[in-house]
Amino acid sequence: MNHSAAETGGDGFEDFCGRRALNSLRRKAAAVFVMFAVIAVAACDGPRANAPAPAAQQAASEPADATMPPDADIDYELGSGDRLRVIVFGEPDLSGEFDVGGSGVVALPLIGQVRANGLTLSAFEDAVEAKLQDGYLTNPRVSVEVMNYRPFYIYGEVSEPGQYPYTSGMTVLNAVAVAGGYTYRANQGKVYITRGEGDEVEYPASQAVKVLPGDVLRVPERFF
Repeated sequence: MNHSAAETGGDGFEDFCGRRALNSLRRKAAAVFVMFAVIAVAACDGPRANAPAPAAQQAASEPADATMPPDADIDYELGSGDRLRVIVFGEPDLSGEFDVGGSGVVALPLIGQVRANGLTLSAFEDAVEAKLQDGYLTNPRVSVEVMNYRPFYIYGEVSEPGQYPYTSGMTVLNAVAVAGGYTYRANQGKVYITRGEGDEVEYPASQAVKVLPGDVLRVPERFF
């Protein structure tokens, strides 16, 4: 039986469309197969650690900070030249502002001299309470704060060496800034501090290193 040209052309078009659809399905099947193969290979490798962030990589490549001396972050200790406000709760006659004298003691009403030199604020409070409790008050409560700190000193490679008022929480970098900043010859990586009657000790020039009242700072010169 003969088919018309139109019918024959229609069948050819249908075959062509069928072949295109089949090829498309084959390509999609191949892509899915490749994807599962990649997943399988990755699974065989086992879990992998995350790659470090750029900041972490940079930190790992940088040298570790210099070891801090044990007294780099010590609590403030009282000394000659400090002015204190002593409050004895419920006893206004025993409260007031007092200076730490040259011998390191504070003369207080009723109980007389109490040693302050080398004590932290909390230790000095305990010492005053102990003296008041020894025959004077039954359960004394004492609060002490520093009104004026003794100054600190800085010299060496800073723009304006000299004596400066101390402020609570001061660090090495704060002290350098108060003294006008570094000179162009300064070694900005370290500083030497003489504390009390001790020896000069090297510290890293870091915001983590505290300056205490009475400290003497020396900023050294660089040699390169």
